[in-house]
Amino acid sequence: QVQLVESGGGLVQPGGSLRLSCAASGRTRTMAWFRQAPGKDREFVAAIAWGGGDTSYANSVKGRFSISRDNTKNTVYLQMNSLKPEDTAVYYCAEGPSTIWGLSSQRLAYDHWGQGTQVTVSS
Repeated sequence: QVQLVESGGGLVQPGGSLRLSCAASGRTRTMAWFRQAPGKDREFVAAIAWGGGDTSYANSVKGRFSISRDNTKNTVYLQMNSLKPEDTAVYYCAEGPSTIWGLSSQRLAYDHWGQGTQVTVSS
């Protein structure tokens, strides 16, 4: 059983940066970040393969966010730059199997989820 614990959320001004971390216990495979704003569905943000060489991003964050992982620490990161008010959400870490179709952006593709960390972008 994989357990995931997110950290690093907080309040930041527009244009600022934050780095989220997700510490995992147990063996992990594909890792991803999703987010959910109030009144909206949970949406895909980014994903990374076990080896770290393959990544995928939502169009809304491409060029501003960067996902990475350190398998020696069993931790995945989300570096968020040039933050906008519309990035405000609870950010969730997720873990799931690799697929022959590549990195999935679908919630159902992931088996394990963290409790989430709040990110608020406001002046």
